[in-house]
Amino acid sequence: MSEKTKLLPEENDSTLTIDIRDLIVYNDDFNTFDFVIETLIEICNHEYIQAIQCAHLVHNTGKCCVKRGTFKELKPKKDALVERGLSATID
Repeated sequence: MSEKTKLLPEENDSTLTIDIRDLIVYNDDFNTFDFVIETLIEICNHEYIQAIQCAHLVHNTGKCCVKRGTFKELKPKKDALVERGLSATID
């Protein structure tokens, strides 16, 4: 089983497979640290310190997984990040 797959029990004691994905934000030369932090707080519901850590990871490593969830959960967040000018994908 891959790391992105999670098994949840159902009422009839079988399992349901849910595909868990990563919302990735990539480094760019346009957005400031403060803007990235503010955006992660507003869109991804990060705490301030979590948003700072993500911004530093984006800057230092080129990318950061800022949220995990199903595609359906992550798609609106990805679209909102992109609308604000950040580079983001769902992997």
